[in-house]
Amino acid sequence: MATSKIDRRSFLFLAGAFLAKSSSLILPATAQTVKVNKGEINGISFHRAIIDLTDPKTFITIGLANNASVANSTHRSYGDEDFSKMVARHHAAVVANGTFFAKSAKKAVMGNMVAAGRFLKYSQWENYGTTLGLRAGNKPEMITARVEGKPKWKEHWFSITCGPRLLRKGKIWLKPKLEGFKDPHVLGVATRVAIGYPASGEKLILVNFSDRLTLEQEARAMRAMGCYEAMNLDGGTSRGFAAHGNIIVPAQRPLTNVIVVYDAKHPAPTALRQSWKKFQRGERPVIPKRS
Repeated sequence: MATSKIDRRSFLFLAGAFLAKSSSLILPATAQTVKVNKGEINGISFHRAIIDLTDPKTFITIGLANNASVANSTHRSYGDEDFSKMVARHHAAVVANGTFFAKSAKKAVMGNMVAAGRFLKYSQWENYGTTLGLRAGNKPEMITARVEGKPKWKEHWFSITCGPRLLRKGKIWLKPKLEGFKDPHVLGVATRVAIGYPASGEKLILVNFSDRLTLEQEARAMRAMGCYEAMNLDGGTSRGFAAHGNIIVPAQRPLTNVIVVYDAKHPAPTALRQSWKKFQRGERPVIPKRS
């Protein structure tokens, strides 16, 4: 009997998970909406979080340095903060470094940001990099602005822009200069962090690689793990990864933003859950005049 496309994609995702040779589970091997493990794929070591987007107790947000209400921009800055302090403040299932930020004094973050259905940063001129957004119902989408047009950030519950993009519709897609990337540290060989999801869109896969990689090696690793869409996140000395309150990969410098994941065992704050309900009822983020 011929295998359907859906079955084939599901098979590839499961095969990728098996080939990753996951071991040494950091969280108990019981039913989890956020599973964290370490393993090796294509000879590359990693720590990985697999986040179930179908579970109503899964919530993803962005934490900012010094508990700021808006992200650093060219107009204002709240500085940076030690990763350990950000982990301790959130009490989450997973905390990981997020997107790039400038080396200048204001440490402005890259791209527009939405968290809890509210803009943390917005500029109408943003047109570079790749955006991972979660729409109503935790439905993920990945959009490269200079290829597919600007994301509809107002439709995102969660939104973070970074890059370069690694996978597009299941295929390796590497056009970093088209996206606007010029930094040799991004284009060359580096310790990497990536995020992506399978064709079903039911999971997010967040991976912190231990080895120095090219973008192509990173893309091949994410595809081997079952991703259909994937993009690069900040890496190098920004790499930080914590699970269950335990820091597994300590960031080597203070950060301006982190990705925060809550689940049933690490419940989201009440305000975050209430914002989610409002978003599902149709309330959408208001574009700020300046952020």
